[in-house]
Amino acid sequence: MASVGEGGSDAPVIRIVRKKKGDGGHHGGAWKVAYADFVTAMMAFFLVMWIVGLNKPTREAIAAYFKNPTLFSKGGGKHPIGAADASPTTKPAPIIASAADNARVEAQFKAKADAILKDLQKTPEFRGMRDSVQVRLTKEGLRIELLEKTSSLFFGTGSAHLNPKTIHLLQLVAHELKELKNPIIVEGHTDSRPLDGAHGYSNWELSADRANAARRAMEEHGLHPGQVLAVRGYADRKLLRPDDPTHFSNRRVSILVAYTGSAD
Repeated sequence: MASVGEGGSDAPVIRIVRKKKGDGGHHGGAWKVAYADFVTAMMAFFLVMWIVGLNKPTREAIAAYFKNPTLFSKGGGKHPIGAADASPTTKPAPIIASAADNARVEAQFKAKADAILKDLQKTPEFRGMRDSVQVRLTKEGLRIELLEKTSSLFFGTGSAHLNPKTIHLLQLVAHELKELKNPIIVEGHTDSRPLDGAHGYSNWELSADRANAARRAMEEHGLHPGQVLAVRGYADRKLLRPDDPTHFSNRRVSILVAYTGSAD
């Protein structure tokens, strides 16, 4: 439709409308999404290739983290991932034990405890020692304690020399424990009576020597060399009867079959 221009001119006013076309040069940004997917896939590929190239303990540690991250956040992982590379000959302790594994180990411990007690009952020379041998399950594991009920039942007074019956008893214990894969810790304890030993020989040395003598006897009669994790001498620092620190019952040797590899 024409309109009259200024000054009375009858010339029509022509209006030119230019339509703006959309910019299709970048395909609407879809290429960015495709590129991001490609980069993510490449990162995942290189991560998988890196994990495949790691040794088995490190791969197990990574798998354990993704199964239960809270175990690591609470200090459950003792070593950072990859620490096993520095000591390839060391066998790492299991990081996670399933409920089924715990139940199986506990059942093994109970069976061994029953077997040891039955052996004591059926062996004539041990029948009078039943009250001197305690076998029980604790939160640490299976604990077998040789308690002095007389002044020198298992060892000579002030000595780490094993009595013949003690050697036979430790042979029986070693026979029952040799099939277990759990680490064994042998502990020695004394009473608080000062030891009049030459050259500074004290209850510390005596407790450690008694524990070590028990270890040697068990290894000579069944335990394999790598089964004992530690030998500890506590002197009188963990008294069985704190109210009577000089009582002979505080003198004892404990054999702990631990659930794990640390058992502090």
